[in-house]
Amino acid sequence: MLVVFPKASYALKSILTGLGCLQEHMTARNTLVTAPPYPVERAVKRLGVNLRTARLRRNLTIDDVAQKIGTGPRAVMDAEKGKPSTGIAVYVALLWAYDLLGPFTEVADPARDEEGQALALASERSRARAPEELDNDF
Repeated sequence: MLVVFPKASYALKSILTGLGCLQEHMTARNTLVTAPPYPVERAVKRLGVNLRTARLRRNLTIDDVAQKIGTGPRAVMDAEKGKPSTGIAVYVALLWAYDLLGPFTEVADPARDEEGQALALASERSRARAPEELDNDF
């Protein structure tokens, strides 16, 4: 068995794998990224289109926005395409760059989660015994 150090080049790893000298552990693909549920995919794509529209209305280039949020142009392009693999930080930073972050703070607000509140109330534990009244008998 041959041991290859982590810094070995991609070409060397490919050659050794092809020769059967190296077996790499394949990581599982995240199905949320490769095949998200349809409503999730549509929502992310819609967000991307909206972000692109916001950028164009402000007459900003992809490079301008990428520089402002501290990332590369590829991340901005991927967000505008609505790619699920793009990190949420990129989407939130773009909302910030366009001064649209305000409504985002209300997303998943526990105070607005009526279903969650109802479930919490239904599953609350009741007291095992009633609280005893304090007496003044010392």
